[in-house]
Amino acid sequence: MKTQAQKRFILPENEIPTAWYNIVADMKNKPLPMLHPGTKKPLKAEDLYPLFAKELAHQELNETDRFIEIPEEVREMYKNYRSTPLVRAYGLEKALGTPAHIYFKNESVSPVGSHKLNSALAQAYYCKKEGVTNITTETGAGQWGAALSYAASAFGLELAVYMVKISYEQKPYRRSIMKTFGAQVVASPSMSTKAGRKILTENPNYQGSLGTAISEAIELAQQTPNCKYVLGSVLNHVSLHQTVIGLEAEKQMEMAGEYPDVVIACFGGGSNFGGMAFPFLRHNLSGKKNTRFVAAEPASCPKLTHGVFEYDFGDEAGYTPLLPMFTLGHNFSPAHIHAGGLRFHGAGTIVSQLLKDKLIEAVDIKQLDSFKAGILFAQSEGIIPAPESCHAIAATIQEALKAKEEGKQKTILFNLSGHGLIDMTAYDAYLSGDLSNYELSDEEIKKNVSTLEKLA
Repeated sequence: MKTQAQKRFILPENEIPTAWYNIVADMKNKPLPMLHPGTKKPLKAEDLYPLFAKELAHQELNETDRFIEIPEEVREMYKNYRSTPLVRAYGLEKALGTPAHIYFKNESVSPVGSHKLNSALAQAYYCKKEGVTNITTETGAGQWGAALSYAASAFGLELAVYMVKISYEQKPYRRSIMKTFGAQVVASPSMSTKAGRKILTENPNYQGSLGTAISEAIELAQQTPNCKYVLGSVLNHVSLHQTVIGLEAEKQMEMAGEYPDVVIACFGGGSNFGGMAFPFLRHNLSGKKNTRFVAAEPASCPKLTHGVFEYDFGDEAGYTPLLPMFTLGHNFSPAHIHAGGLRFHGAGTIVSQLLKDKLIEAVDIKQLDSFKAGILFAQSEGIIPAPESCHAIAATIQEALKAKEEGKQKTILFNLSGHGLIDMTAYDAYLSGDLSNYELSDEEIKKNVSTLEKLA
């Protein structure tokens, strides 16, 4: 029987990273530039100033600095919960009968139960530093909204959250968390914005998407004095802030005396995948390592495995810059799966370029398979994972069983991006047999992306 000391690895406070890692500086093939939605010309930082805090705009377009210093105020907030534990999953290994060594980075121990706080604190800080008083955002499953409401409260900002309507109804306790921290929460689409009214007029029963919620949040930010828009995934600066996960994990794997052969994370827009993968991927880019990186997305929203690489909007109304990404089309209407944080139609530009260059891989996971994996993990490790994280666990189990079949020892590292204690209605539905799988046909995807302008 392994002791607790051999199972969990935690960094001392003085080893918490002092800088985030910017992978773009090391990429041979940089992501294609974001384009202005009006002129179709490459964006400059000043083009983003009306939407984002200036420092975040510069981080978004930074292609030269490998490491960007974490402000002291943010590091002090990180110390409330970082470093998060790296855990050897002996129970899961035993349940699978695999020779693989399985480790997970437990981001569920943050005050709001997920990795989202890593960027929420940074973005709230930069907005406050610039003198901003109000911020707006969108949220899918509610984890980002919960994280940002905490961060906004910590830095004295007023926050309005547009929550995808199906999640607003499925996950009332995440809504309550946001309100507890003082945020205003609106089910999206709503009648409070032009974008929302247009969508509801055309489809009164529409249950929403992240693209719709983004449109509403951006519109409100543009109409509100001294207000900025912030977001929880997809863009480069969000993935940048999340690299604190992988930088810590790298040191913790050294403490464990191992190095991952495979790194896995669930995938919605790319923030937790990039946060875990990019610090390890830099060693592949330098030729020192040959680790595999696997992004696990839902079969109902398979932009990496079945989408097309084109310029597309990040929102449904077309307010955002045009992003070069793997996409299902910005008007994509996702199935009402419980992994609400993974229902975004497109992938971030960095991940899209890495996938295009075959430096990372992607798998799609069916909803029932994800919950089956989550329950096995809960029973073997004592942690109920968020529905999003269940996709990473399912992909990990696939890799571990493959190692068993081949009789090979391999080291697998995955990111447990959040706990599922506020997602128990989803588990209730699964255990009652009320959930089903949703898969998109290639014909549906082809039809949906056929209207995209060919700019890539």
